Amino acid sequence: MKLVIILALVAIALARPDDGFYDKKYDNFNADELIENDRLLKSYAHCFLEDGKCTPEGNDFKKWIPEATTTSCGKCTDKQKVLVAKTIKAIKEKLPAEYEALVKKHDPEHKHHDDLNKFLEKYAP
Repeated sequence: MKLVIILALVAIALARPDDGFYDKKYDNFNADELIENDRLLKSYAHCFLEDGKCTPEGNDFKKWIPEATTTSCGKCTDKQKVLVAKTIKAIKEKLPAEYEALVKKHDPEHKHHDDLNKFLEKYAP
């Protein structure tokens, strides 16, 4: 029985190699739809702040925020970097109070402020 469990775990590991990136299923997430809908954008921002309901995608994104903040989305694919940057920029411009709350929560000492701005300039000009 132990051998069956070990083989199953090996098969799972081989079937889904860890390439160091976030799940590529989000490469085609429709960030434009999110950005253009103020109510939806606000809902996601409150999900990230843990004071609102989350969609399954929102829950995944919320888990990644701390690491993505400190590495300028280092585990994001190139497509995801554009989507993340566009979303952050939209929250920053359309929901300044929520943006400030997110900064306070994830970068209270503003250690990553300059890197975030460079990231936004590069991926969401």
